[in-house]
Amino acid sequence: MTDTNRVVLTVITEASLEAKLIATIDSYGVSGYTITDARGKGTRGTRSGDWDFERNIRIETICSAEVASQLAQELKAKFYRDYAMVLYSHDVNVLRPDKF
Repeated sequence: MTDTNRVVLTVITEASLEAKLIATIDSYGVSGYTITDARGKGTRGTRSGDWDFERNIRIETICSAEVASQLAQELKAKFYRDYAMVLYSHDVNVLRPDKF
């Protein structure tokens, strides 16, 4: 079994940004992503998800380190100032490198 190094880039942010985030991620040629609902508490308060305006999402994608870095820089430049957003990444070994 061969494994290949990639990076998981995770974005936690306001659900209202979903369409813009998908468009940005797609523009980098990333092969896919996973979106889940997210709840929690941070510097901008508690997000329980009870109302549409306070829903958060979590988007994760697996890509090369170079793409993850470029994508993170663009998301920070576009959204950090005006939206609640957390970005983080970590290295992973994928067992199906042809998918990523």
